[in-house]
Amino acid sequence: MGRGDEAAETARGNSRIAWYALSVAFFFVLVSRGVIDTWMVFLLPIEQEFNVNRQLTAGVFSTYMLATGLSAPLAGLMLRRFGYRLCYCLGLALIALANFIASRAHGMLELYLCIGILSSIGISAIGVVPASALIGRWFRHRMSVAMGAVYAGLGTGSLLLVPLAQWLIELQGWRATYILMASSVAVLALIALILPWRTLEGGNAEPIVAAGSGGAGSPSEGITLRQAIRCREFIGLFISFGCTGLGMYIVVVQAVPFLIDGGVSPLKAATAYGLCGMLSVGGVIITGWLSDRFGLRPVALASFACTFGGILCLLGLSFGVSEILLASYVACFGIAQGARGPIVATLSNRLFPGPSAAAIYGVIYASSNIGAGGGAWLSGLLHDMTGSYRPALLLAAVIIFSAAMPFAFVRAFRAPQPVQPLT
Repeated sequence: MGRGDEAAETARGNSRIAWYALSVAFFFVLVSRGVIDTWMVFLLPIEQEFNVNRQLTAGVFSTYMLATGLSAPLAGLMLRRFGYRLCYCLGLALIALANFIASRAHGMLELYLCIGILSSIGISAIGVVPASALIGRWFRHRMSVAMGAVYAGLGTGSLLLVPLAQWLIELQGWRATYILMASSVAVLALIALILPWRTLEGGNAEPIVAAGSGGAGSPSEGITLRQAIRCREFIGLFISFGCTGLGMYIVVVQAVPFLIDGGVSPLKAATAYGLCGMLSVGGVIITGWLSDRFGLRPVALASFACTFGGILCLLGLSFGVSEILLASYVACFGIAQGARGPIVATLSNRLFPGPSAAAIYGVIYASSNIGAGGGAWLSGLLHDMTGSYRPALLLAAVIIFSAAMPFAFVRAFRAPQPVQPLT
């Protein structure tokens, strides 16, 4: 076999491993989102058994969102220190333990602790943060498409596991369903233990830097988290992703009751919400493809414009039911829902490559979850204070507009290159 044949064979082998790594990342992201979104169908039976109100049970999810935001940087640091095998196995073990404790709960405090806090740590350890780091090792030139595929796991997990959990609850009750979920996740932890992580960690891990660069931020070392947080590129991503989570969840948690109060039938309102979720799966994949073709910055700005337009359609519906406005809201808001995720992950990997990539992205990702938790709370507060949904929707529109500003004004987002630390 000649040298050219050997190179071609090596390339084919690396390509197979790369797609294997993508499949692993997608699957565990699917699990991470699907497991926590099942809480939505556990709400009613838990309310009935413990005789508590909706605000108390909904608070479990808000606690989870905030705890996930705080634990995301921890997942990145743990990944760097202990590697993928321990990170994924420990994360799955914590989720299994949290679900088992939930099955034995005697009150809401236990559910806040196990579902709201314990499971959030486990989900961070198997979710988007380690997936982003893993994909960044293999897909340097097609990273946007790969990240889009991974982020599609979020919507897919919700679409697959939430209806399954509902069916199981109706069949055997919520406690038995939690036990079954705990057992299934424990099996996944054993499978994760035997995966060929050394092969998956190989990748094409050398970052691409401009000729002549060097020094403390050289390819062999990369930039550290402490150095990154002082850079305008990091600040721009942190603010943009945080504002995105805040603005989106002001809308998401109020969309269905808003539509119903505005005269849309409950079934049609729920269908509109479900269609937004379904469109988001295709949206993140299309976003990745478009980003590779036209660049990250213009696609990001277009996605913000779609979200902004969707919010304006909802505002229009507050003045009267319109099938055109409703369809426009679903199309605009749904296709852009989640679209910023793969863009921000790709930018973070390109701007901050190296051993600290997961920790840096973990902090950026945390801003989105913290923003989402704050948005869910703020939307309810504004509605209770004003008796109307319009102030919350107007605020969400302003926040989404603000979230787009870093992409409009930070030059490094136009043609991202690895950032050198400030001296």
